[in-house]
Amino acid sequence: MRGTKRLALLTALALASAGVAAQLAEAGAEVLENVSYGFADVLRVDPVYQQVRSTRPREECYDEEVSRLEPGGGDPTGGTVVGAIVGGALGNTVGSGDGRRAATVAGAVIGGAVGRNIDRNNGAPPREYQDVRTRCRVVEDVAPRRELVAYDVEYRFRGDVFRSRLDYDPGPRLRVRIGVTPAR
Repeated sequence: MRGTKRLALLTALALASAGVAAQLAEAGAEVLENVSYGFADVLRVDPVYQQVRSTRPREECYDEEVSRLEPGGGDPTGGTVVGAIVGGALGNTVGSGDGRRAATVAGAVIGGAVGRNIDRNNGAPPREYQDVRTRCRVVEDVAPRRELVAYDVEYRFRGDVFRSRLDYDPGPRLRVRIGVTPAR
């Protein structure tokens, strides 16, 4: 029984490897037994370039004039204080008792507000100032450049001339793979 299992396993492996070989042959893969290597004389090598756009960020700065408006009138504190004192004194002359206190407080508040507005309106006019500010932004410089991508190689092997595109410069001689497969 043990021998039968081995025989079945070996048969399965043989069938699987035969199937893989058949698939490789159908796909055009070369069987290693039919491949050899040689050297061909290189006749011509032409570099192949591709146009590539490269971008590089850079900072661009410029000066810009800006105007700002400063309110005039200076400090309105003095007018507020004087208005509150005058308003409080006038409110104090009205009424008696708690009414007098309320009138004094109301007169001080109203007088302070009136004094502040008078001081603000009678002060210096608003002034406009010109400033220069530097502003910067990032811009992308786009520069086209040529990039080497491959080599078109013309070579002679056993009297026949062939052309291939390679990703390297082969020099004066090129190693070639020689394979023989049956034609259909």
